[in-house]
Amino acid sequence: MGKFSERKKYQAVQAYLDGKESFREIGVRIGVDHKAVEKWVALYQMNGMEGLAKRYTTYSKMFKLDVLNLMNESGTSILETAARFNIPAPSTILQWKRVLEQRGEDALLPKKKGRPSMKEETKKATPAEGSIEALQAELERLRMENAYLKKLNALVLSKEKLQSKTKRK
Repeated sequence: MGKFSERKKYQAVQAYLDGKESFREIGVRIGVDHKAVEKWVALYQMNGMEGLAKRYTTYSKMFKLDVLNLMNESGTSILETAARFNIPAPSTILQWKRVLEQRGEDALLPKKKGRPSMKEETKKATPAEGSIEALQAELERLRMENAYLKKLNALVLSKEKLQSKTKRK
């Protein structure tokens, strides 16, 4: 299934509302599952063109609980509930329901997306000058520097030996 613009979705919705084609016929014609067309029609009927717009939103814990409570109390289907609250993917509500049943209300808290920022605890604190930790850190740095210089010296000597061997011939 490809991505569809608002215009393409609107054309599919209008074809259904005009009674020209069924969900399945529209789905076959544009290359999408008939359930997607059914979802677009429901979103359009409840929210107009705004329902067909692509959005990326995060929902609060209270909003999620309100949606789930209303769905349980009124007995509406997941598709109807999604259309009513202008939630683009009805499967989102199903995920919320499963999370609530398995892990409780706290699992419904919105999660930050992306890479977490570095916290102060994870940043290396520089020890106070003259402390044992500072002296140990300096000693370690000097040992690494010494080892690096030894390896560099050995590399330079081996290159000089190679060059002198090739010059003799």
